[in-house]
Amino acid sequence: MKRSIFGSFVRAGAVAAMALMAPMAGAQTLADALVAAYRNSNLLEQNRATLRAADEDVASAVSSLRPVLSWTASTSYRNNSGNDTTSIALDLAAQMTLYDFGRSKIGIEIAKESVLATREALVAVEQDVLLAAVRAYTGVKSATENVTISRNSVRVIGEALRAANDRFAVGEVTRTDVALAEARLAAATAGLAATEGQLAAARESYKVATGTYPGAINGLPSAPAMPKTLAEATATAQRQHPSIRQAQRLVTVAELAVQAAAVERLPTVRGSASVGVSDSSQQGSGESLSLGVTMSQTLYSGGRLPAAHRKALASRDRATAGLLQTSRVIGQNVAVSWANIEVARAQIRSIEQQIAAATVAYNGVREEATLGARTTLDVLNAEQELLSAQADKIDAEANYQVALYSLLSSMGLLTVNHLNLGIPTYDPAAYYNAVQNAPHTSVQGESLDRVLRAIGKN
Repeated sequence: MKRSIFGSFVRAGAVAAMALMAPMAGAQTLADALVAAYRNSNLLEQNRATLRAADEDVASAVSSLRPVLSWTASTSYRNNSGNDTTSIALDLAAQMTLYDFGRSKIGIEIAKESVLATREALVAVEQDVLLAAVRAYTGVKSATENVTISRNSVRVIGEALRAANDRFAVGEVTRTDVALAEARLAAATAGLAATEGQLAAARESYKVATGTYPGAINGLPSAPAMPKTLAEATATAQRQHPSIRQAQRLVTVAELAVQAAAVERLPTVRGSASVGVSDSSQQGSGESLSLGVTMSQTLYSGGRLPAAHRKALASRDRATAGLLQTSRVIGQNVAVSWANIEVARAQIRSIEQQIAAATVAYNGVREEATLGARTTLDVLNAEQELLSAQADKIDAEANYQVALYSLLSSMGLLTVNHLNLGIPTYDPAAYYNAVQNAPHTSVQGESLDRVLRAIGKN
């Protein structure tokens, strides 16, 4: 009777371990979570809209080189000593900047560089979204497995409590042994409630990251391709990380802004033309035509233009320092991620050894308990050591996966294209190509509508 009770104790743990290791048919994979995160991210949609707004800045800058047409219609009535006068006028005017010493062209270049910087910011957001999906997926998987272990612990300790009661009934153990089993069962039940709460929280985090609640979670995938050395990872990060590329673009924008502030003091040449028709009850109808060229320059601005130039110089220095700091932080992130990978690997190896030793110890204590050489508490302690080691391994494996993808993110490689997820991706150039020339005609408008509809489907 005693041998069969403790035998069921071990078999229950073995069944639970096999359940954790066996893959689930039709279960969600990490790739599924990454695809869902990319498709359903409101954060990505927000930053894509920010990019489209930056694209429109290019169109606005281009429009500064084109003529501006406007019309004015007016009517008036006047009574002078009993004489009524009514007049109606219609004027059409055009104005265009003929020469501004490159001011408009610099503005276009600033807008274009800002678009490129915003594109890099979008890539950085994509990395954050995908890394959040990795954390959410591993979080759900770890929480699910911990719930399974906790439930198994409650079941096994319940069997041990029943065995202790049986042995107490025949006088083999004392009431103290029964109380110890009852206390351990209460603790295991509380632990189960805690792990179920952690699973519920992990499911909510998964929904935020991917847009949907998780179904059955499959096992963790094999490790993605990684650099062989830390130096290689760091070099890749310095070349490809979107935050560094964005900072480089912002330095270029700042340098162009210095040029723009310098030419702001130079003259501007504008041309104008207007035609008009008028009809007056006193003077009759008439037509007018005027053409003109004007040159203007600010001679004294009260210090505004020099201040703007100095501000542009300071902004350039700030952007340059920001680039250097971003590069330094990215290097630190790569090194930290690399160290976390090494730590997780070492932890997994040590925990596997701990599990092997704890299994042997548990089997030995169980056998000794059947012979009366060990108490119920000894068996419960040995079982707790084994379950704790199994839970530690679950957490270590999750940390290892997160560290792997954190390294990819630190290198600038955690993108849908680099991971080869095989789904259509957002084309940041599509909207830009449709609006870069400031479209106004109906044909261009229809083309732009098609681009917007296509973007909406992604």
